[in-house]
Amino acid sequence: MSEQNKSNRATVRLAVAAVIVIIVGALAAVYVNGSGSGNTSAATAGAQTAGEGAACAGTVALAKAIQPFARGDVAAMASASDPKALASLAFNNPDGEAMSLADLSGKTVLINLWATWCAPCREEMPALDELQAEMGNDAFEVVAINIDTGDDTKPKNFLNEIGVENLNFYRDNTMGVFNDLKKEGLAFGLPVTLLVDEGGCLVANMNGPAHWSSDDAKTYIGKALEQF
Repeated sequence: MSEQNKSNRATVRLAVAAVIVIIVGALAAVYVNGSGSGNTSAATAGAQTAGEGAACAGTVALAKAIQPFARGDVAAMASASDPKALASLAFNNPDGEAMSLADLSGKTVLINLWATWCAPCREEMPALDELQAEMGNDAFEVVAINIDTGDDTKPKNFLNEIGVENLNFYRDNTMGVFNDLKKEGLAFGLPVTLLVDEGGCLVANMNGPAHWSSDDAKTYIGKALEQF
């Protein structure tokens, strides 16, 4: 073999080795960024997940119990198959002050994310308003969270135009609550609806609209309240 060929092969081997080093380094960077800050170890993250699972362990049985009643107009409501704690979801209360789902602890909640630019939301909101009027009480609330950016003028005018009177005005103009649910694989578009138990654990969810003032919906919510 000529000295020139040996030199060429050595150059190729060095180039391949360099590429491998770059790929390994890039993968390591992705791992570090995806693992969060150095303040949270893998053991801590595992403990947090285990803690959430323990806190919501009883919810799985409840979710299974009401799944047969997810039919007709609410057939798309899918019961949760794994514990998921949502108490930390953050948004603003009707007074414009910061709150989280934990502030509604002790109450079963039907969360609905909506926006004025969402055509299906316009059709769905009056039904949610009727559901709140008929079934809302100290044990249950429809928590409709508007995620329009900007100030409150447009969404409030929207609700006035379509005659919504019974829903409290929850807001998140940062869309943070939507993005948090998206990371959990629970939100893909609008509207998004989630049934959450009194401990802040996910019971069931769906993407897309439903006729929430229908007999199917009221039966479903009624059965959920019986379980809790």
